[in-house]
Amino acid sequence: MDKLELTDAKELTNQEKEVYRTLRTNLEFTGVENRVIAVTSCGPDEGKSTVSYNLGRTLASAGKTTLYIDADMRKSILANRHQIQGIEKGLSHYLSGQADMTEVVYSTNKKNFFMLPCGLFPVNPTELLGNGRLDKLLEGLKKTFDYIIIDTPPLGSVIDAAVVAKRCDGSVLVLEADRTPKSMAKSVKEQLQAANPNIVGVVLNKVDTHKGSYYGKKYGSYYGKYYK
Repeated sequence: MDKLELTDAKELTNQEKEVYRTLRTNLEFTGVENRVIAVTSCGPDEGKSTVSYNLGRTLASAGKTTLYIDADMRKSILANRHQIQGIEKGLSHYLSGQADMTEVVYSTNKKNFFMLPCGLFPVNPTELLGNGRLDKLLEGLKKTFDYIIIDTPPLGSVIDAAVVAKRCDGSVLVLEADRTPKSMAKSVKEQLQAANPNIVGVVLNKVDTHKGSYYGKKYGSYYGKYYK
């Protein structure tokens, strides 16, 4: 297994670390059967990649062997954000039959934290995600890892997240406060539930904590962890 050196874009504050620890605890208390989790959002730039990555890191810091899968094969920002070098093959290579599972899973310089990068951007990401190789991959990986966190494209833009969620134990929806219309959030939530009824939580992201009561009313029909 090859190793990747990760450089975090910024160090989390103590407050942010506590939020992710709470999010981790909430996930753990949904049940031991929820080990493979798809993370998506309504639109781009709502913070789903940041949330999924930090959730994975927080699980790993608690001693859980955690695999982070970058399944955004359309606009992945992972490699640039964390200055990752040495990625030769990734998810697209495996799904297209060009690599074995052992060739696309990497250890990292973070204890208990492993990564499966997206690989080259394919012309047919939805079709690749929908083939039987993803089912086989996840079935094999569940035998090795305590948790698998999958970062997927925004469901409000493309259907990829629903295709992945169908093969997961559950899903998490990330919403950006003061940006995502409630009607759009409801529509995306329904799409996600149609693929997999088990939405384990909603993360309300980029919240101005001084307006917490307002956002609590605006998104009151959703369950989630508030994060600034």
